[in-house]
Parts: sequence; C-alpha cells; structure tokens
Amino acid sequence: MKYDIIKIALAGVLLTGAASCSDFLNRPAEDTYNVSNFYQNDDQCIQGVNYLYNSPWYDFQRAFLWVAEVMSGNLYMGESQYLDLSVNGTDVDLVNMSYSLWSVNGHANTVIDNILNSEGPSQEVKNQCIGEALTWKAFAYFYMVRTFGEVPIVHNNTDLIVSGDYNNLYKVTRANVYEYIIMTLEKAMELLPHSGVNADGRIDYYAAEALLAKVYLTRAGLSGTLSADDLSKAAAYAWDVIQNSGRDLMPVYSDIFRLANNINQECLISWQWSAGRNPWTQQNSLQPDLALTGFSDFEENCWGGWRGPSVDLQEAFGVDPLQNPAERVSEADSRRKATMMMAGDTYDYFWTDKGGFDYLRFIYDSEDYGKGGPSGQFQSPTGANAVKHLTGRQADHVAGLGTSASNMASGLATHLLRFADVLLIYAEAKMGPSQTTSDETAIEAYNRVRRRAGASENTSGVLTWEDVWKERRLELALEGDRWYDFVRRSYYDMEGAINEIRNQKRNSWYGLGELYENYYNNGDWTVDESTMRYDSDTPAPNVTASSFTLPFPSEDVVFNPHLMEPAREVDIRATYSYDF
Repeated sequence: MKYDIIKIALAGVLLTGAASCSDFLNRPAEDTYNVSNFYQNDDQCIQGVNYLYNSPWYDFQRAFLWVAEVMSGNLYMGESQYLDLSVNGTDVDLVNMSYSLWSVNGHANTVIDNILNSEGPSQEVKNQCIGEALTWKAFAYFYMVRTFGEVPIVHNNTDLIVSGDYNNLYKVTRANVYEYIIMTLEKAMELLPHSGVNADGRIDYYAAEALLAKVYLTRAGLSGTLSADDLSKAAAYAWDVIQNSGRDLMPVYSDIFRLANNINQECLISWQWSAGRNPWTQQNSLQPDLALTGFSDFEENCWGGWRGPSVDLQEAFGVDPLQNPAERVSEADSRRKATMMMAGDTYDYFWTDKGGFDYLRFIYDSEDYGKGGPSGQFQSPTGANAVKHLTGRQADHVAGLGTSASNMASGLATHLLRFADVLLIYAEAKMGPSQTTSDETAIEAYNRVRRRAGASENTSGVLTWEDVWKERRLELALEGDRWYDFVRRSYYDMEGAINEIRNQKRNSWYGLGELYENYYNNGDWTVDESTMRYDSDTPAPNVTASSFTLPFPSEDVVFNPHLMEPAREVDIRATYSYDF
C-alpha cells in the first residue's frame, strides 16, 4: 500500500489525455494543464472530476468479474484460483484490484482538495463536484471492505505525506469502515443536486442515496444477526429513490447494456468509458476477456471463448446445455438471452453490418459469415458464452456511439448500480429480520423487476428472502455483484453461504461440441449421455469462513506489516470529518 498511496498522492491531480467523444468525459489536455492554471471556472471544475468515472477504476475491471462472478459460481474460468477459492496475495488481478481501489480513493481525495482550494468556480458547482468525488470514494471503500474486510482509512493524502505515516497505517474494524462509508455518503448527499433524472450520467443526490441504501442493507448483518434499524434505513433510502428520483426501469432489459444507452433512466452509477487509448486507462477492456475468438474486427482482440456462464447459473434460469434450442423458443425470461448466448440464439444488436449475430453459425460456418469464428471449434466449457459487456464489431460501435472502437478499447459504460437493484434492496429490506413480508409495496417492487423481464409475478401475497435472493442473481448476473451478496450473507448466515457454494454446479461439461456441430450441420439433436455429461468428478471448492475475505497483496504486507495485525477500533466521526 505504500507504493499505491505515495504514487497516487504525488502523480498529479489528473490522469490527462485526449477528450473523449462525449463532453461528459472531457479532460484538460496534458500540455496545458497544471494545478495553478486549472479549476478557474465551472467547466474546468467539472472536467477535473470527470476522470474519476473511468481511469482510476481501469485496473479493477478483471477482478470486477473474477471476484464477483467466478468466485460466486456465476462464471466458469477453468484452472483458476478464483474458481476454486484459493486466491493468494501474489495474484496479478488481485494486486491490480487493490491498486485500483486505493487509486480511486487517493485521486478523489486530491480532487476534493484542489476544488476546495480553487476560487473561480461557483459554490454550486464546487459542491456538486465534491459530492461526486465523495461518492466515488465511498464506493471504493465499499468494494474494499467487502473484499478485504478490515482496511486502513486514508482520509487525506496530503496529511499522510506530511506526517510520513504512509508506511505505518493500521487497519480499522469492518464496522468502522462501514461507518466511514456512511459518513462519506451523507456528506456527498448534502452537496449533490437533486436532479431527479439521469440526463447526463453524473452522480446526483439520488445516486448517492441509492448506494447508501445498499450499504445499510449490507451492514445490517455485520454483527451476526440482522439489524432491524439498518434494514429500516435501507428501506427508507431505497423508497425515496423509488418515489422521487425520476429513475425507472428501461422497458427492454437488453437495452440497458447497449452502447446507445450508456446514459439511461435506469442506471444511477456507472463507469463511463472512452474508446480511446490515450491515456490507456480511459477505456472499457472487458469484451476481449469474455468474447469468443473472432467476435471483434481486431484480429487478436478476443480470447474469452473458453470462459462461460456457469451451468449453475444456467439452471437458475431454467435452462441447461443439453436442452434442444427448439424448447427455448417460448422462453419467458428475457434476461437469460441478454446475459448468456447458447445454441440457437441470435442477436440483432451484434454484427449489424452482417444482418445480426447467430451463435452457432458464427462457430461452424467459415464460408460466408465473417471469419468463421474460432475455426469451427466450440470453445465454451459450459455450453454458453457471455453477452453482457460485449459491443460486437466496429460497425456496432460506430452505430451505437458514432465513434470507432480500438483494440482492447470500447466506450461501453459499465453499470454499477441500477434502479432494478434499488427495487430489490427495498423489497428485501422491508422484510426486516424475519426475512418475509406481505407488504404490498415490497411485493410490487419485486414484481416490477420480474414484469420487465417477462417472468411470472408473485401473486401469493407473501414475499420471502429466498425469492429476492434468487431474483438478485438473475437480474444482476455478470454485473460484478453476486460475490458481494454472498459476503453480506456470510455476516449473519455463514453456514447457508458456504453450503450454497459447495452445492453449486461450478464445473464444465463434456461433449457439447459434437452435439452442437451435428445440430448445426444436420439439424439433428441427439444426446449421447455417455459422452455428453457434466463433470461431476472435480470436487467442490473448499469454501470456509475465511474464503469470504481475500488476502491483501503480498507487496502491501511487505511494506506495511501492520496489515497483518488485529484491526483497531476507532471513533470514526470523532477522528475524521468533512468540515466543508
């Protein structure tokens, strides 16, 4: 952590670079910017916070999926420490994740200091920009406490450098970290405007409030039993967002994840990326890690075909790899196809210059359909490949954003907190510690999510925790959330969290390529159960209570051995303050 904090504090205030295709992402040019001549007016103040929506988060992108989706059993990635829950402190993606989260915190602190010391911008815009930076800071700590557990508080970079204590930081308790997050979001809400709409994609009061609702829902079980007070606050904050924010569900689920809808009525907090590569950290690089070979125009741009949504996630949606595609024609839940592509699936929003994307045709037809995919070989070990986070070909990117993509660089926004999540937070929080409710507003919140997906609604008059638990998985699959649901569950139901992971179908499937190729070429769907079978031989991961806290990067522990010592209890509100 010494390296991270010092580098962040001394590297300069902004990651400079070319302006993106959107005014929202404009940054000061590198050859004209320095602290003394910037922050002179409202526009510069807004530009000064823009990069917090992308660059410092860049190195978190892989762990965003590996931790949240592979570890939780939503995504298969063979021979992976994340899949068998054996991640250690030398794993490069874990190290990058830690660096990125501390980077967000450090840059947010520096931006806040610079805005506070500026004289040109109006107080209204200064408040808005500080509120945005505080929300990103809180989000970074929210990821840290759910990933690493007890962590140090770095409240102000300058104070830390002046004191020379950067190599002498102590962890504080989880409860302390949550209180710090809550305090930070409360201050952000004091400063942010009540815009009521998401016309420009910026964080406003309701975005911070939605995050606060999620924080309270998560903290509710921290003591080992569910706190009625925390759940009540989570419900109250979520309800205010539902009633007053102006946000709503997108009518069509798959539209949430399209380039043309990077900014939309449903998404409260998102990483807003640019397809440029200068600087390198401003772009979305998730498609290469998830897409099949040949899915992009760029020759070596995609290598994710050997990863795929898990068999367990498929079964949660009510499908499986041996199911004849003809049986899915009347599939009700639109989220399955928008989350994972399977045999028989076609997409009109990918490969638009070729009439749309046909999953099996892409793999097996090399004569007249692009590059023939991965040379006629079915790659997915689970019978499915990811759909979310994909942009398609260059023509799709131009159609969606009006600009070209680059190798390992798209402008697709990554949505971190959606209105659908807020509805489900409200439904769960309204149950209180009993974890069941007949409250009509809670049931309606749950049904709004189901209704949009085309799934059957709850008409029983009673909503249970199990209902919402599964619904969160289906609604938010592959969006970097599921493992953190397990973490919060582990606070008060460790045995239940462990048992569910142990009983998941997290392994691969044999013989699917033969089945699908024969179906594509001959129209014959014949399952040979002797060769086409699930791998039941690989044992379940050795998940224990310690599995729900990941280790600090080894290099951080070397620089600061205090990270291996017990956490200290701190009076957060007496020790830290935002007195501006």
